[in-house]
Amino acid sequence: MLDTSELTAAVERFADRLRAAPQSRLQRGAAEEGLALARELAVRSQRVETPGAEPRVIPDAGVFAVADQLAVAGTDLAEALRTAPSPSPERELDEAVRLVREALERSGL
Repeated sequence: MLDTSELTAAVERFADRLRAAPQSRLQRGAAEEGLALARELAVRSQRVETPGAEPRVIPDAGVFAVADQLAVAGTDLAEALRTAPSPSPERELDEAVRLVREALERSGL
């Protein structure tokens, strides 16, 4: 079975930093970066779980909700990759971890 702990750890690290960030930092782009990542991870999860279906978009619920949205989207993707029959889950997992790390760096947190 695929080990997704690296993805969940990276997502939780970013989510924790978003939770700890002051409102001014969130409003200067950190929350926007987190929401964009949450949306991307959610789309990837939905593509694994229901290929061919139109992905639903995570709504913008405000800067204080982004950390939880990111945590849920990341956990959903990790579970989807771990359990769904995907042609190359390792590659998808590695790419997701890379996306999280890059988004965290861009966020400035």
